[in-house]
Amino acid sequence: MKKQFPALLLALSLLLSIPAQAAQTAAFARSRSYDGSFSDLTPDSPFYDNVAALYEYGLASGKEDGSFGLEDTLTVGQAVIFAGRVRSLYRTGEAEAAAAYRRENAPAALAYLRYLQAEGVLEPEFAEEPASLYQPASRAQVAHILAGVLPEEALPPVHDELVAAAYATRRFIPDVNETTPYRQDILDLYRKGVSVGSGASGAFRPGELITRGAAAAMITRLADPELRVRPQWDLADLPSAAGTTLADLVEPGSYHISPANQEELESSLRHMLSQGNEQIVFYYPLLSEAEARRLMNQALTVIKAHCEQGYNEVRCTRGAGLLTLSFSAAGAGNRTQEYRTAAMEAAIAVHDRLWAEGALRSDIMELDKARVYYVWICANCAYYYQAGDDSLSHIPYSLFANRTAVCDGYNGAYNLLLKLEGIDCSTVIQGDHIWTMATLDGTEYHIDTTWGDSGNTVSYDYFAMTPQYSRTVHAQQSA
Repeated sequence: MKKQFPALLLALSLLLSIPAQAAQTAAFARSRSYDGSFSDLTPDSPFYDNVAALYEYGLASGKEDGSFGLEDTLTVGQAVIFAGRVRSLYRTGEAEAAAAYRRENAPAALAYLRYLQAEGVLEPEFAEEPASLYQPASRAQVAHILAGVLPEEALPPVHDELVAAAYATRRFIPDVNETTPYRQDILDLYRKGVSVGSGASGAFRPGELITRGAAAAMITRLADPELRVRPQWDLADLPSAAGTTLADLVEPGSYHISPANQEELESSLRHMLSQGNEQIVFYYPLLSEAEARRLMNQALTVIKAHCEQGYNEVRCTRGAGLLTLSFSAAGAGNRTQEYRTAAMEAAIAVHDRLWAEGALRSDIMELDKARVYYVWICANCAYYYQAGDDSLSHIPYSLFANRTAVCDGYNGAYNLLLKLEGIDCSTVIQGDHIWTMATLDGTEYHIDTTWGDSGNTVSYDYFAMTPQYSRTVHAQQSA
């Protein structure tokens, strides 16, 4: 069941950027005014403000022919020189601290490289072959060279939430993934307002050669908060479970005041749950005490099949032919509804975080989504061996709040997460053990999160079992 992230997420990201930018260091100062000296730069030129700023900060003086070379490719060495000057300007107030590293007959870029390596900005093995400094630089290489030039206090991430959420959808920054060279450096540039990529999707084009104009834009954004940029991405349809209630997760049923069979009883109880109620009234004027108890137990079994609802106890009152069943959680006292609400809120938070982080995506199968939640449950819970019959470990709340549970707590929390994902699931109850039955991509599987939680590791032996195999395994383990 999906709803949408509110526009507040975008507003929040924008608000967060203001104090962060205000905290910028005053180390950078424009030492001169741009006088129009670059022959290929006019006010209509792409990156005009950036190239002019590059000149005014004393970071560039142009080429010998009097141009800046807006459309020329930037070499690795030139990117290193620019990065070294920015670092030097930040650290010393002057752009040429790398002069101490110059050696006769050595490439100029090599001095800046040694300086950046000494400062810990670039790794010692970067550009081990001096000849590589003369090679055209890719956009990914430039991202790597620039990403560590300034410390976080000088260049803080101001778009963390926005970039994380956007990237997770795979609709934004679509050409960057886990195999992309310097992936983290590229994403850092987006987070810090140094890059927004190209087009509506914010593609970075990591393998393309970078122009001097595009490089000027990134370089000057390091120094000047006023030049930094914010991605204009619409995340209004990013999946969120916010606002979903426990009642929303139940297939509605029809209420029968005197259920004549198991089907009508189950339908009536689904109706109760889908209405958000904890109490149901039946009319059986001739029901014996033993028959009433049997009906009560049947009803509790049905309710336990909806273990995500957090009910595992029933109380029965009788009078004038009416039989009232009231459901609660053992050990919860009068706080059952509080615990149910808290569990729901926690599950929504887990759902939305896993989507925002990219662990869950629209392009993966239900089986993969179920595996993500399986791992999360096993990683975030420990079996509570001291649990008594009245322990809260029997309900989902305990797993989310206390990180402890027994099988029905494990199962309830897991089924709650699956149902938030729109996955049809129920439970299998065998003796004093309970586990999940789910339909994933049209196929029925059994999943036992309790047994899958093997201490410090996750056992996949009990994930996505066939029903036949599951019943065999559970019968053997219980024997």
